[in-house]
Amino acid sequence: MADEEEAGYRWEGGYEKTWEAIQEDDDGLLESNVAELVARAKRKRAEYRASGTIQLGMMRHLFVIIDASECMTSQDLKPTRMICVLKLLEGFVQEFFDLNPISQLGIMTTKLKRCDRVTHLAGNQKTHIDALKQLSSLVCEGEPSLQNSLQMALKTLKNMPAHTSREVLVLFGSLTTCDPGDIKTTIKELKDNQIRVSIIGLAAEVRICRQIAKETGGEYNVLLDDHHLKELILNLVQPPIAGGTMESSLVKMGFPGRDLNAENGTSLDSAATDHAPVFCLCHIDNPGSSSLTSGGHNCPQCGSRYCELPIECKQCGLTLVSAPHLARSYHHLFPIKPFTELEVTSEITNCYSCAKSIGDTERNVYQCETCRKVMCLDCDLFIRETLHTCPGCASDSTTAQMNIN
Repeated sequence: MADEEEAGYRWEGGYEKTWEAIQEDDDGLLESNVAELVARAKRKRAEYRASGTIQLGMMRHLFVIIDASECMTSQDLKPTRMICVLKLLEGFVQEFFDLNPISQLGIMTTKLKRCDRVTHLAGNQKTHIDALKQLSSLVCEGEPSLQNSLQMALKTLKNMPAHTSREVLVLFGSLTTCDPGDIKTTIKELKDNQIRVSIIGLAAEVRICRQIAKETGGEYNVLLDDHHLKELILNLVQPPIAGGTMESSLVKMGFPGRDLNAENGTSLDSAATDHAPVFCLCHIDNPGSSSLTSGGHNCPQCGSRYCELPIECKQCGLTLVSAPHLARSYHHLFPIKPFTELEVTSEITNCYSCAKSIGDTERNVYQCETCRKVMCLDCDLFIRETLHTCPGCASDSTTAQMNIN
């Protein structure tokens, strides 16, 4: 009995006692230590993705389904659930296209037991952000329908190429769903078509939501507060792990030049010889906008006009991108190898990246295995999340030559 009391309760064994790692600093504050714990957790996630043992989905097709039912008028998230979700999604769209420049995204809403398409799958982030701003005036009413929403997304995603990642993100605030049929049939169809469904609950855990995420290989989380909701949404910005059934194939791409007729009367595209306005296929499906334009990008294969890149040509099916889009996707294919964690010694005085003095507050530093340069924790996170290249390797001519070879 005495041994059991010293060991503590049995249920405590399943939890990590993070509160024991929090200590006061010299000023009696906890903020610096809490920030360090958060940074270390982010570093572990980044190292897992850069371990080289997993393959990430490069070309993503993602539908975001927003619950627009009556429950979204609740004020547990300020000012309301709907406004809070829309504001966070604006930042998500920007981050999504920054890290996934050759991917496409679409937006849907569900209310009154049906699903409405807000934007089609496209790579123009401005279109999606403008649509999210317009949704702030949407009247939230009725009940949502998970089955109708997933069926609408399924009709589009199942026709996407097998080498792309097919995903659905559902922001679900209701505790009920009104479906016209058996949702288990829809779950089976999603699983058969390798469509990953991730759901973020805004109220409490719902069993059917967890079942959908589990069987399709997605994630299901319930928020704690608005800051946790932002973290959950931004966690889905990174490309997901590619499934074992995802095909590997060569993708034919076109690199159209930009037609600058509207600006200076000249054209960078040899295929564009007519300076008169032509129909833009980007807006031809939107009856509220003008589809005539005198500037844009011409498909090098069929000559169709588009306003923004990347996009898939609606006439010939060619994927149209620019060189910077592929360059920004390069770090997903070849991530930086994890740095070696070392304890701070008297020989280690400064961080190579930021030249900051490593004082008594730093307990560990991180060393690149290739160039042997030492970085602090903040620089290690910045290198993995933003820079995507080691400063030591980039400045060392010998190491750079080895990487080129």
